[in-house]
Amino acid sequence: MPREFTVAGLAHTLVAADPDAPLVLIRTPYGRHHHLAEAEAWRRRGFSCVVGDVRGRHGSAGRFRPYRDEADDGATVVDAVRRLGFRRIITAGASYAAYCAVTAAIVAPDAVVGVLAAVPALGLGETAREPGGAARLACRVGWWGEHAATAVSADLAATPVVDLVTGWDDLWTAPERTGELWDALPRLRMPLLAVGGLHDPFAADTERLARGWGGPTRLVLGPWAHALDAAEPGAALAGRRIGALYLAWARALDNLKGDKVFYAVDGWRRQTASAVPVDLEVVRAEFRADPARPFRSVPPGAPITDDPSGVLLTPPLPGGELRGAATVLLDAVADVPDADWVVRLSHDGIHLAHAVTRVRHRPGVPRRVVLDLPPVGRSLPEGTRLRLEVAGHHFPRHARNPHTGEDPVRAAALHPSHRAVRHARARIPWHPTGSGEVRAADLPEEIAS
Repeated sequence: MPREFTVAGLAHTLVAADPDAPLVLIRTPYGRHHHLAEAEAWRRRGFSCVVGDVRGRHGSAGRFRPYRDEADDGATVVDAVRRLGFRRIITAGASYAAYCAVTAAIVAPDAVVGVLAAVPALGLGETAREPGGAARLACRVGWWGEHAATAVSADLAATPVVDLVTGWDDLWTAPERTGELWDALPRLRMPLLAVGGLHDPFAADTERLARGWGGPTRLVLGPWAHALDAAEPGAALAGRRIGALYLAWARALDNLKGDKVFYAVDGWRRQTASAVPVDLEVVRAEFRADPARPFRSVPPGAPITDDPSGVLLTPPLPGGELRGAATVLLDAVADVPDADWVVRLSHDGIHLAHAVTRVRHRPGVPRRVVLDLPPVGRSLPEGTRLRLEVAGHHFPRHARNPHTGEDPVRAAALHPSHRAVRHARARIPWHPTGSGEVRAADLPEEIAS
């Protein structure tokens, strides 16, 4: 039977199994009741599970301050779980809960024997901005308004929408990709399973988490968005559900060695370092980036129907597979001091990945712009020419750059910009068809079992 307990005002549910097996700890802001079926599934397979509400959410007391209290509270909860008799703990979670899992391992490395982090949202700055500094808008406004912002006392009939909530500055002024979490990763020695969606906005951070981890690491990337296969009942990881992957990894925890990266591209593929440098054909070199008429964003995996600003094409590629992250180098000119550059990679009219970076310019002076796209996975027929669209905005997924140097989320004055791409080059993660293929009989124990 599930057992309820509270520690430091934080509400938890324990579903107990074999006390000698590692216990799975999940801390979430979205309601522990949503994870009780998952906890029961762990119990049936021999793993006890504790699910807890983070501070200020659902059954837990206090005020929810996104990302600020999770390290201290994680240490408190891990200590409480150990007092219940569970000496070995796997911290687990997806999205925000993955941040809770990672920080608990940082503050309690002697108790945490493994970390399972799926589609990790690893901090305010990491979720608010792209790796290149451009401000995310659509997903952050929705999340913050629903989970973190505080309603003000006002006449709803008279108050502008933007004034109905407070706390936005906590999000938009958060440090960008700095902090103790990233510095601590190399010191961690327990195994990590990092699972990312190739259509997830945090795919690049999933890869960065695995790259920075100090212990044995498994990075698995597949054709999912932020909800993984929960949003696609028919989806699977090369014939296996994601839950089965979690379980196989947990059962093999004590025997994990080395680092391995796997992509689901028409079956299991082991990732190898490979990138083909290509000069891009500049089909449309000059364009106008106008924040009043911004380039419209579409989700990865969706068809592209709008007319792009600039167009680049790869040369025809041999038949093969894209597995990994591409980098695009532009020799570019802007006539404004501050500009966003967007590159969107597509194949056969389908959006595969995009990158956005914010760049300071000397107006009219060419400069090098580097855009690191998140990882992709896709099979390519012989003769494929990948298309890269270049733009100055990507709205509403990202805030419009006003071209004045002001913060895009606060700017009121918007100015158009004339842009030009003089030359472009890319490193494409192309692999021969089936290279790196892993037969079921040869899969590592933690995945195949």
